[in-house]
Amino acid sequence: MIQALTFDFWDTIAADDSDEPKRAQMGLPSKADERVVLFVDHIVRRYPHIEPDEAAHAYRQANARFREEWRNHQQTPSVHRRLSYAYDSLGLTPPPGKYAALVREVNELARAIETMEVRIAPDFAPHIHVTLAELAAQYTLGIISDTIHTTGRGVRQLLYQQGLLQYFSLLLFSDEVGESKPSPRIFRRASLELGLPAARIAHVGDRESNDVAGPLAVGMRAILYNGIVDRGSERTRAHAVCPDFRKLPYLVKRMR
Repeated sequence: MIQALTFDFWDTIAADDSDEPKRAQMGLPSKADERVVLFVDHIVRRYPHIEPDEAAHAYRQANARFREEWRNHQQTPSVHRRLSYAYDSLGLTPPPGKYAALVREVNELARAIETMEVRIAPDFAPHIHVTLAELAAQYTLGIISDTIHTTGRGVRQLLYQQGLLQYFSLLLFSDEVGESKPSPRIFRRASLELGLPAARIAHVGDRESNDVAGPLAVGMRAILYNGIVDRGSERTRAHAVCPDFRKLPYLVKRMR
């Protein structure tokens, strides 16, 4: 019998990149382009000897390093760490006595990037509000989510703005716990903090590699949600596929 449910956030509770049309309507560049522009402007203002193309290349190298650590080492370095990779690539190491000033400088830029998806919020999944309210009356709910640019703090803010934060007893974000999916450690931690055997927990998410293989590896149940994007549900190993959150309470009730 299932006693708790954990959810992925991006493309499960909220639609990743659903803020891009809003940005376009406001005459803003895409998030990816704006991040590069923010970094380049930040660098060339402070270090005139660095060319814009050189700064942009360093930022893209830092992104590639992030992806390698995320995919191969199941960690998601913070935005601050990613920026430090770009600084290193440009040879910008602080002289003695200037380290604190450099940290403040990087923090300022990191905050601008981290809050981008909070300032212009994504759309939330259809029927997620009523479904979570129904499920919270019967099960303990949690979130297990990787953080790419928006921090766990930012995701909490998005949930709060939607009136959804109240439903979750457990919040595990990769930037805060030092592990990202599908690492078994983050799912075992959820089981430990919920005080339940893994078999009594079902995880809901959109990615086979992260949200199905991850929980299955520790004995949790897995439900593949494809209501926002379908990444191959016909080949899933999940115990159930959920195309519409209105069906989720029934799918969970059927699990033994």
